[in-house]
Amino acid sequence: MEYDHLSSLRRSHPAWRLLGADTAPLVIGFLHHCYVQPNVRTLSEPELSARLDDYLHHIRQGLAEEALPRAPLDYLRDWASDSRGWLRRYYRHDSDEPHFDLTPAAEQAVQWVLGLQQRSFVGTESRLKLVFDLLRQATEGSQSDPEVRIAELQRRRAAIDTEIEQVRAGTLPTMDATQVRERFLQAADTARALLADFRQVEQNFRELDRQIRERIATHEGAKGDILEEVFGERDVIADSDQGRTFRAFWDFLMSPARQEELTSLLEGVLALEPVAELHPDPRLKRIHYDWLDAGEITQHTIARLSQQLRRYLDDRVFLENRRIMTIIRDVERHALAVRETPPTQLPVMIDEPSPNVSLTMDRPLFMPPIKPHITRQTLHQGGADEVPADALYEQFFVDRQRLTMHLRQALQTRRQVSLAELLQDHPLEQGLAELVAWLALATDDGNSVIDESHPQTIDWIDPQGRPLRATMPSVIFTMDGSIA
Repeated sequence: MEYDHLSSLRRSHPAWRLLGADTAPLVIGFLHHCYVQPNVRTLSEPELSARLDDYLHHIRQGLAEEALPRAPLDYLRDWASDSRGWLRRYYRHDSDEPHFDLTPAAEQAVQWVLGLQQRSFVGTESRLKLVFDLLRQATEGSQSDPEVRIAELQRRRAAIDTEIEQVRAGTLPTMDATQVRERFLQAADTARALLADFRQVEQNFRELDRQIRERIATHEGAKGDILEEVFGERDVIADSDQGRTFRAFWDFLMSPARQEELTSLLEGVLALEPVAELHPDPRLKRIHYDWLDAGEITQHTIARLSQQLRRYLDDRVFLENRRIMTIIRDVERHALAVRETPPTQLPVMIDEPSPNVSLTMDRPLFMPPIKPHITRQTLHQGGADEVPADALYEQFFVDRQRLTMHLRQALQTRRQVSLAELLQDHPLEQGLAELVAWLALATDDGNSVIDESHPQTIDWIDPQGRPLRATMPSVIFTMDGSIA
């Protein structure tokens, strides 16, 4: 926090410029109303302009006529200019209308102003417990001594057993209304703050994409130089603490089981009476879908980075191929020109485009040929009656269309179905071959789940009447899968 650094931030940082602007109350209030409070990621230009028009109309009623004289669209374009940097104006790939998104710097300013407001309820117990839990996780997660880890797990197991015994004895401790409200408010603040993290990660990759475009436009050297530099910087971002955390968060959020669990938890918490008394924002019930939309935009930014590199490589390959074809055409034209009058004196005649080097050490050592040893024996001619031909007529095939039809009928009344449930309604008719066909259907379907951690047992009767059993991983089919 040196003086020179702070002076530079005051001149160049968009968040500081916003806090010092004359129209800061208008900008911060409007951005909080349209983006931060409703957890909105992006808005089109007509929609955002209409909202700003309504917002200005309510503000101008209490001000002088000459206050805030500019049109809504002029304000938006001014806030999105390079001199302001409070909004990002861009075109989406699926729309020809401009869209506006909040920049990370502007969101920092809005969050800082929100922190100035006096809170009617300040929770400390849950945050203190959160500090203890985080420190405990960091200590236990970095512990490499097995004995220490086992001792800690045994201590936790003893505490859980004690709690179970207390519940069985009738002692059922529950949180009071204050503790429930405190934890809910902290969870809601953390959930809203995640969108700011998505914006910052996307901004980092967007800046990298802009730098790559500038370097490609001015690069004159070999492809390997710029690719090494670009991939090196991309790996630095992806392998940084922020990149690893985002990747782990995205993998955790993309799990269908985690999404269902989070939906159930949100519905259960919002239904509690202490939480309902706070009149929470109903949009919190679908906050994880807002995370998915924001994360998808970040993934598109990363995809554009890879697309830019691929386009650069295609352009360079095209130019190199065109140069090679030009050289070949020149050689052909020169060959045709000297075909009738070949040169009479040539100092050197080259038969091959490159010398053929044969090194002595490249020759393999001598190996004596292997002589096969043939045992002399008399071969008897067999008859047609000695070889049974029944096996030729006992061939069968598993009809995958019949299995697909059974699966689609089952998914008409439920979102997902396991293989064990399917086999209860439609037992195996062709034994192990039909079971393998079910596994092939699950493997071809990208949305099906094969859980090796939860094995299941399948029983069936073979044509000879013998009971057979197979142990295999659990297989779950979902209604979103593309069953071929």
